[in-house]
Amino acid sequence: MNENLFARMQELRDLAGVIGLATWDQETYLPKKAEAGRAAQLGTMQALHHERLVDPRLGEWLADAKPATPDETAMVRVLARERERAVKIPSALVKALAEAQSHALSAWREAREEKTFKPFQPHVQKLLQLRREMADAWGHDGERYDALLENYEPGMRVKRLTPVLADLRTKLVPIVQAIDARPPPKRIFEGKTFDSEAQWGFTMHLLEAMGFDLEAGRQDRSTHPFTGGTGLRDVRLTTRVFPHLPLSSVFSTIHEGGHGLYEQGFAPEHDRTTLAQTPSMGLHESQSRLWENIVGRSQPFWSYFYPRYQDTFRAQLGDVPLSDFLREVNRVERSFVRVEADEVTYNLHIVLRYELEVALMRGDLQAADLEAAWNDKTRDLLQLEVKNINQGVLQDIHWAYGEFGYFPTYALGNLYAASLWKAMNRDIRGLDESIGTGELAPVKNWLREKVHREGFRCDAEPLITRITGAGLTDDDFVSYLKVKYGALYGI
Repeated sequence: MNENLFARMQELRDLAGVIGLATWDQETYLPKKAEAGRAAQLGTMQALHHERLVDPRLGEWLADAKPATPDETAMVRVLARERERAVKIPSALVKALAEAQSHALSAWREAREEKTFKPFQPHVQKLLQLRREMADAWGHDGERYDALLENYEPGMRVKRLTPVLADLRTKLVPIVQAIDARPPPKRIFEGKTFDSEAQWGFTMHLLEAMGFDLEAGRQDRSTHPFTGGTGLRDVRLTTRVFPHLPLSSVFSTIHEGGHGLYEQGFAPEHDRTTLAQTPSMGLHESQSRLWENIVGRSQPFWSYFYPRYQDTFRAQLGDVPLSDFLREVNRVERSFVRVEADEVTYNLHIVLRYELEVALMRGDLQAADLEAAWNDKTRDLLQLEVKNINQGVLQDIHWAYGEFGYFPTYALGNLYAASLWKAMNRDIRGLDESIGTGELAPVKNWLREKVHREGFRCDAEPLITRITGAGLTDDDFVSYLKVKYGALYGI
């Protein structure tokens, strides 16, 4: 491969790493008075990254590239796709979007304070207009939403995704209804306080058990848990700790730990190249969802870790049996807010947003009608009546950023996770028994070999097909739910 091309690839990855580190610091330790300066610094770094990416010389180097190996071919393909999309967007449109996002964020916060959609509505309309322009600039086959999906889920298309999510919607509703008819779990945490430092210590114990390398990463606290860092040897996780909500720290740590293991697991020889990244946000989400929900809420996992959790909080949980604890961590109930939803109802929240986004992008739905459409779908999918708009159309920040096309990746993560889990159990005999002894290395090692080290050699669905024998499907996820919740709720 051309030396200049390879050097530029590494330079772009280094710049992205520094941007990631500055962003992590912004959410964790940045002094309040440094916020304006950090915003300027990030703007400078992002502009520099963009300049290096759209540099005409890089286009020439890519055109003349002579990759000598399959990995080099993949590196060139990924970088060329990234550059092609960047070049197609005029700088004036990039600037207009940045300004619109800034105004929309302010209006979204104002709307939430006033509990009315009115201040936010014109900004949604403006962002829709800009995103349509971007979709047209990128190019599509008549479905603008496809061009937006490509940002987060390369290779995925509406015609592929819609039937899967529609089928999932049809299958989930009766499962939720059946669970509704059963007695709810006991609320074992009500009125109890859990020491924050003790919670923190337990989360660190969980990270070590998962195999997260604390010499190549760290965990800190933030308002909204996330994963960042500079590369596979510097992965930053955050969690949040609430004295009256002890499960929040547990499951946000396991969730971000799943993301972190992926980031640490890229092949070392791919470091500082375009292959040391996930091929899709959905696949990345599959790693966190597999660890958080399928492993982290399972009976084998807690048969080992619950006695240790009880020892940490003997006064609060000493007389609570494992069966009650398991039903609590797997509580299913309809709720308004996506981020608080359980794994059975969660995807209904995503279907709601996906259907609205596609309609908005096609022009079948206008911003002025978005609140009413949201309320109608909430009634249809979740049988709930929205009374507080902050638990309705204003609950997510994504649309204030103009991030249309992102929400489906959450559902894809759940579906991919279930298919990977089925394949893992096919390959590893006695997996539940290993987890029940606290031995989590088989899970990590299988994911490292099958998913992590592949990086961005190919798009997500072809990789899932190769690993599992099938592509995107809801069958494995629905089967997983029926077996697990059938046992928990007696349905």
